[in-house]
Amino acid sequence: MKLLESIKLGQHTLQNRMVMAPMTRSRASFEGVVGASTVLYYTQRASAGLIISEGINISNQALGSPLTPGLHTDAQVQAWKHVTNSVHEKGGVIYAQLWHTGRVGHTLVKNGELPVAPSAIRIEGQQHFTMEGPKDYETPHALTLEEINQIKHDYKQAAMNAIEAGFDGVELHAAFGYLPNQFLADSANHRTDNYGGSHENKNRFVLEVMHELVNAVGNDKAAIRLSPTSTYNNIKHTNPVEQFTLLIDELNKLPLSYIHLMNVPFPTDQFPNYPINTIDTFGKLSKHPVIANCGYTRETGEAEIEKGIAQLISYGSLFLANPDLPKRFELNAELNQPERATMYGGQDKGYIDYPFLNN
Repeated sequence: MKLLESIKLGQHTLQNRMVMAPMTRSRASFEGVVGASTVLYYTQRASAGLIISEGINISNQALGSPLTPGLHTDAQVQAWKHVTNSVHEKGGVIYAQLWHTGRVGHTLVKNGELPVAPSAIRIEGQQHFTMEGPKDYETPHALTLEEINQIKHDYKQAAMNAIEAGFDGVELHAAFGYLPNQFLADSANHRTDNYGGSHENKNRFVLEVMHELVNAVGNDKAAIRLSPTSTYNNIKHTNPVEQFTLLIDELNKLPLSYIHLMNVPFPTDQFPNYPINTIDTFGKLSKHPVIANCGYTRETGEAEIEKGIAQLISYGSLFLANPDLPKRFELNAELNQPERATMYGGQDKGYIDYPFLNN
């Protein structure tokens, strides 16, 4: 199987082309510090060619969901060192996904601070999880230019902290409706300055952050995750093909290790301006290795690699439920099924107790 073949990615040779996708698990402390269970969770899955961590908040402001980890205090950095050391001892490679949630948050989670966004436009038709239960979204504070500059600095500092914590690289979470994706989206960005209006202006924040990350960590250690066709968290693009073609053309000029693309997670009938297949449309534009994501199985992942556009496939819930997923793919063995009730928050159940083969 091509999925099980090694591949050079950035400065590392990966043991296979199977990537553990970033997945929020909400097992950190209220201070954003990960513990022993998180060390074991990632270590159990070190047979992945590449592990991309759950989203890690780059600052206090970045926090959107309770019990999610950070990379902006010394205690947080020191705690992540235990994770990266353990993964490396097992021969694994691990990147930190850098996360700013933007408007996808709530004052109940953010110590009374309003969420921030490119524009003061709230998410409609969804609710946000808080420790007091689901709540309607609030209208976010529209970022000033000074605040945007501070966030870019926060990304750079978090990237440097990630390297100090032992991560092999960083991935900008610019997908799924979080802050960078909000800057990209017509539905969330109504700015009239250099960060709004044209495609070039809407792309500007993401590209500036990527320059900061490359400057912070060096060549072939920074990457990006994009979801050009996801509408989650009220994200819509008027012309995603034109906009993301321009974005990827600019990303091609940077020394990145990969681009991580989420495929279309829904039928595109109601969005005739959206491409039917994200990987086919945008993956072929990238000069960097492409990781394809969203709903792949053993068979469809192998078929995607065979097509030649994507070089790696990332798996989310399958890695969550099957810590030895590469071995199970190799043997075509039966898969554990993920427990939906324990995905977000809770203790060790549904986190580090999924059985390995022969256990």
